[in-house]
Amino acid sequence: MDSLAAAPGTGPATSPLPLVRSARARRFEDLPTDRTLVMGILNVTPDSFSDGGQFAQADSAIQAGLKMHCDGADIIDVGGESTRPDSVRVTAEEEQQRILPVVEALVKAGALVSVDTMNASTAEKAIQAGAALINDVSGLEVDPAMPALIARTGAHYVLMHSRGAVRSSDPHAEYDSVVDDVITELTKLRDQFYAAGATPEQIILDPGLGFSKHGNDNWELLRSIGKLNGLGHRVLIGASRKRFLGSLLARSGKAAPPLERDDATVAITALAAFSGVWCVRVHNVGPSLDAVKTTAAWKA
Repeated sequence: MDSLAAAPGTGPATSPLPLVRSARARRFEDLPTDRTLVMGILNVTPDSFSDGGQFAQADSAIQAGLKMHCDGADIIDVGGESTRPDSVRVTAEEEQQRILPVVEALVKAGALVSVDTMNASTAEKAIQAGAALINDVSGLEVDPAMPALIARTGAHYVLMHSRGAVRSSDPHAEYDSVVDDVITELTKLRDQFYAAGATPEQIILDPGLGFSKHGNDNWELLRSIGKLNGLGHRVLIGASRKRFLGSLLARSGKAAPPLERDDATVAITALAAFSGVWCVRVHNVGPSLDAVKTTAAWKA
């Protein structure tokens, strides 16, 4: 959505939030519709599991984001708080100090920007800075103000499945049927957004690979992408460099480190694209972009 005002009848009658989006900034309407999209991960943090500290300063993060944009990333997902199991929460103010200069610079450069946050206050300021998508990994466990914000602004929103504190090691990761339980829980959360006035077109679903999931749970969910697509929403898959891939690629009983999981990530990208997902979220944009384009040509 270029205008982030709420659609008629979808929320309180408030003025649209001010945007700083440039005339050449990308809009959702500009995104390709003939292939799966590729979202690049940009962590402006000192402690993310794969690239923590690499882009912790605004200047280096902006340069990395611009490179992703030039490499063809459809969306750049900017995050200012790590969710690795041993990480410590930062304040919303610190999160905003980390990410807002990066968001503003990338939007002005013409990128379509997503913000990875669990805080409604950060989400609102990011939208004001030009972000078009909010990616919330909390499963709505952190900030109950998020549905009203999304309804009021009209922003797109990734609703990810999780249970309990996202930093805990597999909290509550016991399911009667992981696929059925995830679908049921996502549907209940989605209905909270509907109740607040959000529209179906704003909601994107993410099964939350690696969040409150044991290793095989992730594979069960990947094998059931068709059921997730059947809910009628766009589906985002974020498998990049995650622990269950490290376990799969283990040698001599030792999990493969994150940077050695990219080939497996690209394989999942290709299979997810073949299964019709809307977008994949990855650390290494180029190979996954090649994979989705190749898959689209095969299917065409």
